[in-house]
Amino acid sequence: MKNKKFQFLSWLVALLIPLALIGLGLRLLLTTAFLHIEYNMPHFPPDEYGFTKEDRLKWAPYALKYLVNDAEISYLGDLKFDDGTPLYNERELSHMEDVKRVTKGALNVWYATLALLLALGIWSRLGGWEQLYRQGLMRGGWAMVGLAVIVGLIVIVGVVINPNVFWGFFTAFHHLFFEGDSWLFLYSDTLIRLFPIRFWQDAFLIASFIALGGGLTLGLGLRD
Repeated sequence: MKNKKFQFLSWLVALLIPLALIGLGLRLLLTTAFLHIEYNMPHFPPDEYGFTKEDRLKWAPYALKYLVNDAEISYLGDLKFDDGTPLYNERELSHMEDVKRVTKGALNVWYATLALLLALGIWSRLGGWEQLYRQGLMRGGWAMVGLAVIVGLIVIVGVVINPNVFWGFFTAFHHLFFEGDSWLFLYSDTLIRLFPIRFWQDAFLIASFIALGGGLTLGLGLRD
């Protein structure tokens, strides 16, 4: 009976690892460092409505900081262009409120996952099931490798061969977390000008590489 309990906990560890690595990728992308890397990519598309790279680096950090701070939507709503025009319209602001709720929820799940993995790791050392804990880490690592490869291939195929492949994935992702078409905007809207589709393709690809690296580290590094 005791061994079955520890076997169950080992599989729980395996299920938690993808959450931990996906959360790590998300948190690393929610930084101004990623913005600087992305906007300086040679392939990053220019804004046909007039944003320069400097403009994007000026305004985009506000959006990222809003997602992780405790500010109200006025943090973005009060932003204005030099001529006094609001940076974001009401539809964009409403969507950003939704994105913040999803982002905060995802980060809270990540924090809880890390805490639970740490607690289980300590228990495994004290309770004599450390080998099963390590097996769980390895299984979770390989599961993350498989998932990261799938997402990475979707992005690459969408960029190189058929844009509809990534767009279908991107649409499904939004339908999973948002209601209706609240996430669709005009190309002239600020959110699209700051974060065009190429931004999201790169974000998913980089997150996949981060998760892939973490998965391989666990899958290969913990072998006996």
